[in-house]
Amino acid sequence: MFAQALNGKVFEIVATAARELGVRAFVIGGYVRDYFLQRENNDIDIVVEGSGIALAQAVAEKLHTKVTVFRNFGTAMLRYRDLEVEFVGARRESYRANSRKPIVEDGTLEEDQQRRDFTINAMAFSLQREDYGSLVDPFGGIRDLNEGLIRTPLDPDTTYSDDPLRMLRAIRFATQLGFTIVPESVASIRRNKERLGILSAERIADELMKIMRTPAPSVGIRLLDTCELLPYVLPDVARLKGVETVDGRGHKDNFKHSLQVLDNVAAVSDNVWLRWAALLHDIGKASTKHWEPDTGWTFRGHEYVGSKQVKGVFSRLKMSQTDDMKYVQKLVLLHMRPIALVTDEVTDSAVRRLLFDAGDDIDDLMILCKADITSANEQKVERYKQQYDHVKQKLVEVEAKDAVRNFKNPITGELIMEKYHLPPCREIGVIKEAVKEAILDGIIPNEFNAAYALMEQKAAELGL
Repeated sequence: MFAQALNGKVFEIVATAARELGVRAFVIGGYVRDYFLQRENNDIDIVVEGSGIALAQAVAEKLHTKVTVFRNFGTAMLRYRDLEVEFVGARRESYRANSRKPIVEDGTLEEDQQRRDFTINAMAFSLQREDYGSLVDPFGGIRDLNEGLIRTPLDPDTTYSDDPLRMLRAIRFATQLGFTIVPESVASIRRNKERLGILSAERIADELMKIMRTPAPSVGIRLLDTCELLPYVLPDVARLKGVETVDGRGHKDNFKHSLQVLDNVAAVSDNVWLRWAALLHDIGKASTKHWEPDTGWTFRGHEYVGSKQVKGVFSRLKMSQTDDMKYVQKLVLLHMRPIALVTDEVTDSAVRRLLFDAGDDIDDLMILCKADITSANEQKVERYKQQYDHVKQKLVEVEAKDAVRNFKNPITGELIMEKYHLPPCREIGVIKEAVKEAILDGIIPNEFNAAYALMEQKAAELGL
């Protein structure tokens, strides 16, 4: 008995209301799983051998709260304090080949448990007076939970073919919980991988986002690869796999490197879009890879090509193509710039330009830059990190002195037009660009009087 798991007013009232309605009710799914994992879960799913909507309405009346009914789905939901409680009638499901939308019929508790995705999510606690808190676990969920296994209640081919989103959920749960997908499930996912074609891009993106928010998101990306789903969901990342060798000289495995950079970033930042930038920072290398006898393998311009590819990744997954995407594009485009400063003499001019181009994202760019320092040669890594620290200090010093992180040209187009009585024209842009370049090159300080004097000089040169 696990009656202690059901301490609380909500459970008592659900049990009482079910008894008064003459139906059997159970707590099922994530709340039960997380009780055994000792994880907090405020989402409670109640399955009823009868009408879930009727039970929800009876409970809402006793709790003096509102109930939201979804009649098309036969479900209802209410909120009580910090809890969200959803009610559904026990059901059995059947599927058509071209849809993950099931045909639903009334069913028993065990039939409802059969339709669940994994054994660890199919466990239930009884709310009946005679066995209150007893565990109903016909498929060995508690065993799999203790052994850290992701397994389907039914034959995996049935589970995954019926609803292919479960393949991604298997990988997501394995990543979140540190569990292992059982071999027969991995084999089944590989057999059913083409079923991903019936999923919406939004549902795929939702699972990817949950993977990307885990402490070690590379685990999920590797599982996508192991299960042969990676080319279907992230083809640009999949193309980074492998090492090509010419004359005994091979390049690094850019797939493995990208996963290491991803985990390096995840270790220091919860910013999911910075994590996406880490995963995608080298995607341009697949198409820019080139062998040159004198220099070996090159990936010239991969940061520019990769930044363009980011839009395709976001578009394919129907993810936000506004500020979030632009942020990822920007970091992918600029990720080599701090490295260039590490390998060359650090000049104030180069630092100013980096601050100008990165703006408020400079700190995130430097996190990505440091994460990008990976090598089997520990001495090389340590040397680069020391040089990185030097660049970071230089950024602080130059920003304090020149204030160019959020650079705004002291000379505006309106000022030039008013001063020289000009309509909009090419000469205005020429003057503004000259002032901007002079400030970034350190020829003049970032202040109005010096900029104004240079404006007058350039205007005279242009005959204004």
